[in-house]
Amino acid sequence: MPVPELAALALVAVPAAAVVGMSKGGLPMIGTLAVPIMSLVMSPVAAAGLLLPVYVVSDMFGVWAYRREFSGRNLAILMPAAAAGIGIGWATAAIVTDALVALMVGLIGISFCLNRWFGGASRAAKPADLPRGLFWGAIAGFTSFVTHAGGPPFQMYVVPQRLPKMVFAGTSTLLFAAVNAMKLVPYWALGQLSIANLKIAGLLLPVAVMGTFAGVRLTRVLPEALFFRLVVAALFLLSLRLTYDGVTRIAGL
Repeated sequence: MPVPELAALALVAVPAAAVVGMSKGGLPMIGTLAVPIMSLVMSPVAAAGLLLPVYVVSDMFGVWAYRREFSGRNLAILMPAAAAGIGIGWATAAIVTDALVALMVGLIGISFCLNRWFGGASRAAKPADLPRGLFWGAIAGFTSFVTHAGGPPFQMYVVPQRLPKMVFAGTSTLLFAAVNAMKLVPYWALGQLSIANLKIAGLLLPVAVMGTFAGVRLTRVLPEALFFRLVVAALFLLSLRLTYDGVTRIAGL
């Protein structure tokens, strides 16, 4: 790769790795930014393949940090559903574009946030029920497989449960650690992982690991009400970005 291209890659890869790490430290609201950041200098598909090893390794530190703080019922529902979603993503990889997925996730996320803010919906906590969990878990697995954008569907299912913030963060971290591990084989089979990508990912790992511990620290010190306001606000902004990306790519702009 020529030196100017390497310099451009470094400028986006370092902040993307930091974002990945912080999302694994308990701030899932920013994790979806990683692929759009990398997409400034490469295709979203290539960006997803390059970042997957960074996700997997930083997941290990996140799992250790949240090993005692998670919702077992949610994980029992969401993990098998996400596995099914990954399988669907793998099977349809040749016909479903990342632009279409981005548009779908973005529109769903915007609708969720607007309803939460202006719809007059009940603020009572919803239980971790099986039908919604299987649906949103499968969507999270599918969108995570395509563009590492599993966070918005997860948030749409789990935020209404009003879990304690550390349980929410731990559940997200453990779920997507499993999801990212499951994605390794299909990504390799589809040619999205390469030796060159693994070398670049290795250079980014220290940044991601530092980001993970910074994310854990921030999650612990943020007031719970503020934490969840930030989660929903970030979901809205990310959904706007995903919708814009989806529309512009589909339109060829």
